[in-house]
Amino acid sequence: QVQLVESGGGLVQAGASLRLSCAASGRTFSRIAMGWFRQAPGKEREFVAAISGIGISIYYADSVKGRFTISRDNAKSTGYLQMNSLKPEDTAVYYCVADSFITGATRSPEYWGQGTQVTVSS
Repeated sequence: QVQLVESGGGLVQAGASLRLSCAASGRTFSRIAMGWFRQAPGKEREFVAAISGIGISIYYADSVKGRFTISRDNAKSTGYLQMNSLKPEDTAVYYCVADSFITGATRSPEYWGQGTQVTVSS
């Protein structure tokens, strides 16, 4: 079992930055991939970014490429999503996820956090 707890969401204006954090427990963090999904009101949940256990492989959705950066600190069992140049269309609940392997084609990772709200005003 893996427990995931997100933090760092909030309300910001367009063009601002936010950093989400995801604290993990329950398994050796460096042995699992972690990532982020999001769900906007009335829309399906979508993949945002993912990073492999030791950070060699990184994946981004086209909609966030160049603006978002995923990273992890295995010593702290924590993952991060740095979000720059935020747009109103980035407004969503952001979920931290974990599984043995996650890519941009992954639809349903095994472990999910409770989600954190990100709201970007225009």
